[in-house]
Order: sequence, then C-alpha cells, then structure tokens
Amino acid sequence: MASLFEAHPAEIRLLDAGAGDGALIAAFVRQSCGGRRRPKRIAVTAYELDEAIVLALERTLHACERECRQSGIEFSAELRNEDFIEAAVSLVRRDLFGVSSTPFNAAILNPPYRKINSDSHTRRLLREAGIETSNLYTGFLALAAKLLAENGEMVAICPRSFCNGPYFRPFREQFLDMMSLRRLHVFDSRSAAFQHDEVLQENIIVHAVKSPEKPESVIISTSSGEVGGKVTERACPYSEVISPRDPERFIHLVAAESDEAVRQKMRRFATPLAKMGLEISTGRVVDFRAKQFLVREAQNDTAPLIYPCHFNGGFVHWPKPGGRKPNAIRDVEHTQELLVPGAIYVLVKRFTSKEERRRVVACIYDPHRIRAERVGFENHLNYFHARGRGLPMDLAKGLAAFLNSTLVDVYFRQFNGHTQVNATDLRNLHYPTRAELESLGRKIGDAFPGQAELDALVEKELL
Repeated sequence: MASLFEAHPAEIRLLDAGAGDGALIAAFVRQSCGGRRRPKRIAVTAYELDEAIVLALERTLHACERECRQSGIEFSAELRNEDFIEAAVSLVRRDLFGVSSTPFNAAILNPPYRKINSDSHTRRLLREAGIETSNLYTGFLALAAKLLAENGEMVAICPRSFCNGPYFRPFREQFLDMMSLRRLHVFDSRSAAFQHDEVLQENIIVHAVKSPEKPESVIISTSSGEVGGKVTERACPYSEVISPRDPERFIHLVAAESDEAVRQKMRRFATPLAKMGLEISTGRVVDFRAKQFLVREAQNDTAPLIYPCHFNGGFVHWPKPGGRKPNAIRDVEHTQELLVPGAIYVLVKRFTSKEERRRVVACIYDPHRIRAERVGFENHLNYFHARGRGLPMDLAKGLAAFLNSTLVDVYFRQFNGHTQVNATDLRNLHYPTRAELESLGRKIGDAFPGQAELDALVEKELL
C-alpha cells in the first residue's frame, strides 16, 4: 500500500483515519525514508477512537519520528483520540469550531467496516457533509476524499462490496466523480490475507487521485495475500472498469486475460430484461415477520414456501422432509400479499456461502411438479417473472442455464465480491435474446446437465 503513492511532494500531509497501532503510517514513513526522492517534511494526522490502542499508536509515531530524523526528514504527528466522522464533518463544513481545515495531500486508510442505521447519529452527520452511505468504511473513504487537496492521493484497503449493488450507488457516484482510480488490487484468497477477520466479502486495495481527469487505463493487480506472494498486473481501459453507459457505475475488476475473454464474450449479449418482457423481484416472505403463518409441513390451507434449501439439480424439489426450514405458509387473507400465482419462475439465491462453487445459483419452480394455486418465495431468493405472471418453460430453462453457466459466474465475480446477489445486479446484466434463450431451453430435458456439459451447450448455442 505504501509503495503505491506516485507523487513525491516536498511536504507530505498524511491522513490516517482509524489508524489502529499505526502499521500503515509506519509503512508509509519507511517507504518515504528509503526512496530516492525523499520529502523534506512529513506531517501526520492520525485518528484513533479506541483508547486501548492509543499507547501503541504513540509508540509507532515516536519510532517514525526517529526514522525520519535519521533520514534528514522533518516529522510531526498529531494523534487525535476522537471520532473521525465527527471531526471530519466539522472540517468539511468548515465549522468555525472545527480544527484547521488545511487539506491533506495523502491519505492511507484501513477504515472500520460496520453498517450504519438510517436514523443513527453517524448517518445524520454524514448527510450534513453531503454523503449518503450505509457503511462506515464508505463514509470514511468519502470524507477522506473530501479532505484531500487537488491531486492528493488515497490508498485504502476495504471491502469490495462498494463496487456494485444499489446501497452503494450514491457513494460510487460521488467517489468516482471526485476521485480518479489508478489501481485496484484484488486478493485471490480471502483466507490468506484476512484469516483472522470474520469478513464475508472480499477485500481490495484502492489507489485513487483526487482529480476530475480520468486516466486512459487502470492497473488491476492480483495476489494470493500470502507474504511474498506473486503479484500479477494488467492495464485495463478505464471505460472497461467503469462503463460510461452504466447508470449504476459498477466497478469491474478484470484481473486476468481470461477474465477479459469472458468480458468480451458477455459483450455479445445486449438484451435488457425489460425488452424480453421480464422483471426480477425479491421473495416477499420474510420468515421472522411471518412466523405465525409458517408451518412445518403442508396442510389443506397452506401454500408451498420455497427456500434456497429446496434447490436441487436445476429444479425446486419440495417439500424437504426433516429439514430445518418450514415447508409451507398459511394461504389466508393476511398472507395474500406474500404469495404469487403458482406458475413457472426462475429463482436465484440472494446469498451464497463462501464455499459454494458458483456465485449465481439459479433454479426453476415448476408448478407441474408442485401443484399449488399460490406459492411463497422466501426473502433470500430473487425470482424472474413476466410482469407478475409465470414464464414459458423453454424460456425458463434457457434463462436458468445461462445464469448457471461458468461464463456468467466469472463475469459476475468481476463486479461482485461479496456473498449477496442483488436483484439490481441481475437486472444490470445484459442477456441473450428471448429467441436465443428459448432455443437453448429446448435443448434441456427434464434434468439439467452437469456443469461441463451445460457450459459446452451455452458456448455452442449462444456464442
């Protein structure tokens, strides 16, 4: 991270928000002292709220001062044992009672990761600074970007969940307007670099410069995350990483030549869902809110309730005897808005475990196999429908086969680095034409083929 900074100003004003014990500051100072173009002065401002770590941070800053002195570099440090968001919002608003608003020209960050409620004090503070986000780490990144001087540099390690999804869209728009991406580093293995952290999403390192000017290309690099692991990198056109035609501003991490080949194949598909007359929705049954209506096994007054555990070989297998989840929901007046007509739907898991082979897992709900007038889809599922109605079977089979292909899975992972598959992500994909999907679907019988055979079929029929 410390080696990614490209500018070499005579005076460095470095921000570390959420400094911990100062590991990033120490690395930055070591890099600066060992370089050929050494600065004359380094001024560090370190924010750390946890008092238990402050003593260790103080020791690190003293060690940095000694190292700079030995290299003939003037060093100063300001340790602020306070909430970075409160202090930074004050600076951004140029509050009369705020601290000096001198902008930084460098920021190095490992921000905290935590969701923030819409009615929390932190969320209100961020809104005062013109920042709308649902996680602390993107709040830290947005504030740090605002505090940077023009052409100031930021290097941060954070979850890559901001690269896609509706919740981070306001942040993406603001951050990408302010900052110019220069490098994105992806870790191939979550367990190697973050084995002690219970983090569901993958982490990346971001290097960006505060400038409206965008470079022609962005460096995408990868490594295992292990100490001394090999780093590979490639230059990707900026428009390939962030498409100017994408209103969602998804960030695509095309890390290898094989990823680029997949991207080129996916560009052949240009049909949005709406053009096929299809929509995607999230399952309406939130089980803990409808607990009083859920029953273990089907009865005369119930409708099937479908969970991800009912996925089996490309089709929904229901009921699941002896499972932990209820198999049915009462079909009564109070549950009508939770149910949909019994018809053919393509279902996709909203959450996949880290161990699952595919990120996108699709399955067909077939009313000929499960005879019921209405059905409930649990909230951990997305479902494709034709404006509230079911799909023809050939179209459903073709769509499920396409979604379950390795081609789609590899492409999807280029912008989705966590375990959640949002309806917006699937809506943002472009698909083969309806006729192509129906033709593909006619090649599939009563059971879906294995992965290798399915991939070969998709390749033959669609590419």
